[in-house]
Amino acid sequence: MNKKKPTPSLHYNIGQLRVDTWNTLRNQTAKLSASGNDTPSGKKCLASVESTLKQLASIERYFAFPGLGCVRFLKESCKQSEYTSISRKTNEVVHLLVSDAYRTASSQEAANEWGKIAKKNEAKKINETPEKNYFEVLFVDDLSEVAEAKLRNSLQEIQDKEEQFVYKLVVQPSFQDALIALLFNYNIQSVVINYGPVFNSRHLAPILQPFIENILKIDLSDQPVSDLGPLLGQFIRHFRPELNIYYITDTALTHLKDTTLNNFNRIFYRKEDLQELHLSIIRGIRERYEAPFFSALINYSRKPTGVFHAMPLSRGNSVFKSNWIRDFGKFYGRNMFLAETSSTTGGLDSLLQPTGPLKKAQEMAAKAYGSEHTFFVTNGTSTANKIVQQAIVEPGDVVLIDRDCHKSHHYGLVLAGAFPVYLDSYPIEEYSMYGAVPLKVIKEKLLELKAANQLDKVKMLLLTNCTFDGLVYNVEKVMEEVLAIKPDMIFLWDEAWFAFAGFTYTYKQRTGMFVAQKLYKKYHSQEYQDEYQRHIKSLTVGEIPALPDPENVKIRVYSTQSTHKTLSSFRQGSMIHIWDEDFQRKTTDAFHEAYMTHTSTSPNYQILASLDAGRRQVQFEGFELVEKSIEMAMVLRAKITDHPLLKKYFEVLTIKDFIPSEYRRSAMKEYYRSGEGWNRMEEAWANDEFVLDPTKITLSVGKAGIDGDTFKNEYLMNKFNLQINKTSRNTVLLMTNIGTTRSSVAYLMNALLLIAKELEGNARSLNKKEREIAKQRIHSLTKEFPPLPDFSHFHHVFQVAPGVPGGNIRKAYFLSYHENQCEYIPLNNCLKTMQEGRELVSASFVIPYPPGFPVLVPGQVVSEEIIQFLLALDVKEIHGYRPELGLKIYTADALISVANIAENGTAKKTPLHAPIGKTKRAKAKS
Repeated sequence: MNKKKPTPSLHYNIGQLRVDTWNTLRNQTAKLSASGNDTPSGKKCLASVESTLKQLASIERYFAFPGLGCVRFLKESCKQSEYTSISRKTNEVVHLLVSDAYRTASSQEAANEWGKIAKKNEAKKINETPEKNYFEVLFVDDLSEVAEAKLRNSLQEIQDKEEQFVYKLVVQPSFQDALIALLFNYNIQSVVINYGPVFNSRHLAPILQPFIENILKIDLSDQPVSDLGPLLGQFIRHFRPELNIYYITDTALTHLKDTTLNNFNRIFYRKEDLQELHLSIIRGIRERYEAPFFSALINYSRKPTGVFHAMPLSRGNSVFKSNWIRDFGKFYGRNMFLAETSSTTGGLDSLLQPTGPLKKAQEMAAKAYGSEHTFFVTNGTSTANKIVQQAIVEPGDVVLIDRDCHKSHHYGLVLAGAFPVYLDSYPIEEYSMYGAVPLKVIKEKLLELKAANQLDKVKMLLLTNCTFDGLVYNVEKVMEEVLAIKPDMIFLWDEAWFAFAGFTYTYKQRTGMFVAQKLYKKYHSQEYQDEYQRHIKSLTVGEIPALPDPENVKIRVYSTQSTHKTLSSFRQGSMIHIWDEDFQRKTTDAFHEAYMTHTSTSPNYQILASLDAGRRQVQFEGFELVEKSIEMAMVLRAKITDHPLLKKYFEVLTIKDFIPSEYRRSAMKEYYRSGEGWNRMEEAWANDEFVLDPTKITLSVGKAGIDGDTFKNEYLMNKFNLQINKTSRNTVLLMTNIGTTRSSVAYLMNALLLIAKELEGNARSLNKKEREIAKQRIHSLTKEFPPLPDFSHFHHVFQVAPGVPGGNIRKAYFLSYHENQCEYIPLNNCLKTMQEGRELVSASFVIPYPPGFPVLVPGQVVSEEIIQFLLALDVKEIHGYRPELGLKIYTADALISVANIAENGTAKKTPLHAPIGKTKRAKAKS
């Protein structure tokens, strides 16, 4: 049976369709208002308005604003031929929707009754209303129009006008409608389920089909109605765990299942008053709104204090009294200095041993991010990585690590004394970058170590998810298949660029914390134990099990996130998230010692407060902001792809450019195709080995004849002050985040257009010779690719065991501290030296930018491919390499000395600090 292909759409999501449909109505009603319906064109225009209103009715039923009431009002106005009124009201709706102004208290009061327009004096009074936080409550019950109106009025009357939080109801009659509303409507913060809703929707319009295909795959129509309420609660808790969920039922308390009790914030009975429901809704919102440390810092800053401690800058005393740096104070404002203090008392807390607001803030963050434990880090994920490694890895432990991970991991292994086994990612040579590590490579290394009786030494698998360029692992598949080989493997997922992923389901299923929780529940279920026993019985003699043993498997997962990179936090604000079932028993003390080692005793309180406030933000609007950042990325991809001039010089790289077909089970090639529209990404993200995060937008600039570094600095930055992420030889990386706006996307598009026009003009003015040079430059950037080298191997004196993957990087690193054990060879001479028979061994980390990870580490044998790669690079920045000196390598005597020490426990034959002599060199060659 052929698999049904997902329905393509010319709109990426329902938000685009909704705004476009309202804009269409605005244009239609303006024409109708101008022409009336007395002419043939007017009648045609009226028919178009009625058709568009019908489409809007199928969309607006899932929103409180403008909602179905507004559509009904406009329909009624059509019947009354009030075309001017319709046009004016439609203009108002479009303005409020596009600007998000409808969420303000003034707009909400003005829109309470669609048939009334606030007078000028009323509008003035409304605009003076204190700012409030607006949200919507999903009420799931099949109500008549009269009953629904009564419920709305009753809850409206209960709401306190002085309350900070105000809400409106979105009433949905069925299970399917409730899920659609949760998918479409970002404003929903609370859900009330009345007993058992019916399953099937009566309102599924064809216009919604492309956006709800996954919901339509869920079929619970055969379930008893009494079970549908609790089941809906389970679904919501799984897909939107941040929401408060309430259940109204008649079921006796003794008959309620534990899962039902656990999934709902509170259970009500029909006879209870609406007042309690309302108060519970407000209380749930208020609890999430709390930001313990941020609030404590505000309160502290308002206290009159005398400072007889460190920090003259505290309270701004040394700044605002100064004759020379008052401008510094004016720039940052007084609040920044009022909140600067060394105090850990007086309502504040200690990061190293929190007992008050910081402890609570981290507990709330753990709940928001789906971890068992969360720790704030104020000096970046580089430090977070080192903390985790030092807490878990002991000297001599083997760590499987992707070679192209962040340099902090490599240095962390040096500090911990672990033996890295480097894993090679597949190359993307056309764009001078690496992809990600295939699962088969990871398993091959594990089985190789197992065959060498070294598997017991393997402690951790360390992978970057997602990569700098947006490649995302299938975390669940990796963990399951690795745990089948080594059931006690500890996973460290470097999610520095993926902190936002936990707040929309498509992304969330590829995060460490979500998968850890999912697998823990799975492996402790009776269903899995039965599945495992059936699997074992099906194996032939000698066949390796493909499933983890539930008796031995342990879920031990750590994720480090640069919160400041993709969410709201000051620079260097990061978090460590932990889901480790052995944390309390095995790791707590070691973790706290590592945390103490790397954490300042004077952490920046502003960073901590921003992490706390950022947590509040993602719990309320993370789903909306992340979805909108994805939408902005998709819009940018489409606009560049469709524009005739831009695509002449630039190309947005997409899935097929980054991920070979063997890793794409879905066979998906791109998110957007000109003329066809958007492909849905859900299937690929659920099943493929690797997927591409669309918010990481790699723009190929080779066709413009410009290298990535030049395009970044001379064009984007110098001419337009546009900051971008990174470059490769012929690409630049753009990214959208929760702070990306429509205007910033428009500004980038305008800049690219101006650059393209400049290139177009320059091309016309070239003479014949200049055209040949430009053509050669383009050919070089688009057709001539420097070979991307794999990790070679550690020199035998630094290997864990002969012929076994892994090396003692710590020994190699500290050997280079002795100047007489190292020498420099110019890069141009390296190949000649190697051809003469000498084995060169790197004495340092060599990290070219781009790509930004070590191509050589201490103790690694230098291969011809690596030298050719370094020679072909046309980048200006290579850390660990000094062009005026050359490549830093160990002397032949140094390697002999290390070998002698390893063999005899002494360095007598070749002293470690012996001078380099020709005889010994010759001996080393032989």
